[in-house]
Amino acid sequence: MRGLPLWILSLCLTSSALAATPPSPAAVQPLPDIRQSGFVYCVSGILNTFNPQMASSGLTVDTLAAQLYDRLLDVDPYTYRLIPELAQSWEVLDNGATYRFHLRKDVPFQTTAWFTPTRKLNADDVVFSFERVFNQKHPYHDVNGGEYPYFDSLQFGDSVQSVKKLDDYTVEIRLQAPDASFLWHIATHYAPVLSAEYADDLTREGHQEMIDREPVGTGPFLLNEYRSGQYIRLARNDVYWKGKPRMPQVVIDLGAGGTGRLSKLLTGECDVLAYPAASQLSILRDDPRLRLTLRPGMNIAYLAFNTRKPPLNDLKVRQAISLAINNQRLMQSIYYGTAETAASILPRASWAYDNEAHVTEFDPAKSREILKQAGIESLSLRLWVPTASQSYNPSPLKTAELIQADLAQVGIKVTIVPVEGRFQEARLMEMNHDLTLTGWATDSNDPDSFFRPLLSCAAIRSQTNYAHWCDPGFDEVLQNALLSQQLSQRIENYQKAQKILEQQLPVLPLASSLRLQAYRYDIKGLVLSPFGNASFAGVYRESAEGPKK
Repeated sequence: MRGLPLWILSLCLTSSALAATPPSPAAVQPLPDIRQSGFVYCVSGILNTFNPQMASSGLTVDTLAAQLYDRLLDVDPYTYRLIPELAQSWEVLDNGATYRFHLRKDVPFQTTAWFTPTRKLNADDVVFSFERVFNQKHPYHDVNGGEYPYFDSLQFGDSVQSVKKLDDYTVEIRLQAPDASFLWHIATHYAPVLSAEYADDLTREGHQEMIDREPVGTGPFLLNEYRSGQYIRLARNDVYWKGKPRMPQVVIDLGAGGTGRLSKLLTGECDVLAYPAASQLSILRDDPRLRLTLRPGMNIAYLAFNTRKPPLNDLKVRQAISLAINNQRLMQSIYYGTAETAASILPRASWAYDNEAHVTEFDPAKSREILKQAGIESLSLRLWVPTASQSYNPSPLKTAELIQADLAQVGIKVTIVPVEGRFQEARLMEMNHDLTLTGWATDSNDPDSFFRPLLSCAAIRSQTNYAHWCDPGFDEVLQNALLSQQLSQRIENYQKAQKILEQQLPVLPLASSLRLQAYRYDIKGLVLSPFGNASFAGVYRESAEGPKK
């Protein structure tokens, strides 16, 4: 995400986004020089909120969530299995309709310039955090807009029957029906545990909106300073329950994109470069001062058709466009061998991937023939494209230009419309766009975290279904996949879902990419997870490592 321009500010504020002002001066505590006491993490992005519950993707979820907050469960980045976090154990009851969590004791909340906790985490905090999202009558549900894109797209407000405190360290969540994906969804970074005590203090002060702007969590780092469009400074949480983080501070640099960030890495202004462009790999590999990490990613880049808008509501037109796009050229010109052509909205790493799925063929002659049969001699379309590099697409604008050139060969004129951040989401939901180049990355290994957020009927209302495609039969297949704890039955349903998408083509899958991260040779302990950025608690600078203070 990038800095917040003034022309977006009013939109962001009305859409429950973060105010473009830094925390109060008291929040900015002097810290030692970053070279001796921390590291600089460079990433493109716009910050709309510090609360990942209210984010749909991007900087808040990919980078900040793991630093500021913890969740009930985590996902092991190596085994892809659920592991305990704030919940030290859990039980699955009623064939997957009831989930009981047993919480850790002695987990402290962060002490910040705006909040000093008087107690440690307990069941009240977990109940508050989930009730806020799932219960529309909860006093905090509508604070800052009342939109929780990820969970809204899953219809959890309708599917969660109750969230109850059984005792100070036991919480039970009852669902209306069994849902085999539930644990995976609450293990995502979209499900942080917030402080109920902090919320009560803000209510007494009449400043409930600050809960998403001046964050308080149990994570390894706390917010120290924020300058819109420039940087976020995080300070070490010295009482972190997993142990004191190794670095006193982290600076997240938001101030440069593209080659600017690469230059900062080469000159030492950045210690870590998130999402380097694949075209920069040769430079990164050849520099002895740098290290490069690559891992398979749970992500997908795709082209979404606005299926509510003629002529894209015609399947034949969507097929013609798909046939005109040279996906192999995208692989060579955008990903440089760091991605594979996608045949499904699911990445190949998913356990429900359909191995019989075929990549859409490149056949411009067939595309022109279909358009001719449909009576379309000339067609002009607007393609909305995010400007920031993402884990699933390092160069969105270049990708759009290649698609533009391909479609011109079959007589389709494409106008590229660069958009960014919440502005993109709001405009896409007006349904004025024809096409949008987008993607999805999740920190869940469950297929449901791709299908429902991107293509369910509910995801239209939650602003994550850019195709505006709604098929009740598809939704029914997804629902059937949740009713059984048997993996074989779930796989069968998800392969049915993939066949429906192949036939109806609301989106054209393009690529599933490796996750890339470049960093200076002296940075150690950096973990790159396929599910999103991991905690920075174990990161240290080798040359500066000494006795802990």
